[in-house]
Amino acid sequence: MDERPYHLPPPCTEPLLVLYQDDWLVIVNKPAFLLSVPGRGPLKQDSVQSRLAAQFDDIRLIHRLDLDTSGLMVFARGGPAQKHLARHFQERKVRKEYRARVAGIVGPDQGEVELPIICDWENRPRQKISEDGKWALTRYRVLSRDINDDSTLVALEPYTGRSHQLRIHMRELGHPIIGCDLYAPADILARSPRLLLHACYIGFEHPQTNQWREFHCPAPFS
Repeated sequence: MDERPYHLPPPCTEPLLVLYQDDWLVIVNKPAFLLSVPGRGPLKQDSVQSRLAAQFDDIRLIHRLDLDTSGLMVFARGGPAQKHLARHFQERKVRKEYRARVAGIVGPDQGEVELPIICDWENRPRQKISEDGKWALTRYRVLSRDINDDSTLVALEPYTGRSHQLRIHMRELGHPIIGCDLYAPADILARSPRLLLHACYIGFEHPQTNQWREFHCPAPFS
């Protein structure tokens, strides 16, 4: 299986779209195949964080999206905003929702996957299900079923934020995300040139006003 996106990401020519900004935070739409933060070596310096640092001298990281995943990311501006938002992420006060197109027809209209996840050290960066892993919970909701395409569009809400949680939980459900190079069989990987996973919604308390704010960004696939 080709793991090139994880070791040497191809140049990302798509622009980084700033959807919202104020003196406390910045909300962006991350394109697929753009790193969240710079990696090791000169070929991995292009990232969401480095692009934003060229515009904002006080940008601070709060959370990450996988290289393959597109969608909403939140960055703090300055230490107080970073501390506020990081605490809310840790306390699971931030709401997140993703869109994914998965292989096969998901039967139940909604449900959840609750399986512990641990790093698969011998096969990094893969994760695996293990009784020794950290508790992980994903809630899902069917949005549409395409019998002709043998696929289902689902809304995914990760209650926890484990690495590769949505990918591995969907695989364990029997419906790998289309285009996933880590957890999908070769035929399902080949159905899309990118991972069909997008962070479409995030809601949290604003670090200055404490008012609840919500941001939406539609998926670039249907």
